[in-house]
Amino acid sequence: MMLKAKEVMTKNVICIGRDTPIIEAIKLMADNNVTGIPVVEDDMTLIGILSEQDVLRLFHTFDDEKDRTANDFMTQPAIHFEENERLLDVCYCLRDNSIRRVPVTSDGKVVGVISRSDIIKCILQQSEHSAAQTAAESA
Repeated sequence: MMLKAKEVMTKNVICIGRDTPIIEAIKLMADNNVTGIPVVEDDMTLIGILSEQDVLRLFHTFDDEKDRTANDFMTQPAIHFEENERLLDVCYCLRDNSIRRVPVTSDGKVVGVISRSDIIKCILQQSEHSAAQTAAESA
């Protein structure tokens, strides 16, 4: 069975606008224990992503940049996948680009996010399902 991105993605995605103050964005990341947040237009069209890596420079320049917005720090264009793309392709992307999460889109609009932990949970579920199936066949 070939899984698709939409079958594994987290659907309730926290998103921000490009004008979101950077400190507010960082607080959302910390409060929700996420390593990145899609940056979207009002209609949920993906325009970028703000990751932990993007905001690390604030550590040394905080006083100079604390009043800036997500637009000043986000990565764009964001690597993303359409909801019907193969999960295997998402896995390769996360591995090969050393990133932790990618937005999932439908016609350019954010509908989900897939993180490394989502994929790890999927692998575990597949393994448990396979073990249960093998046990049932042996009985």
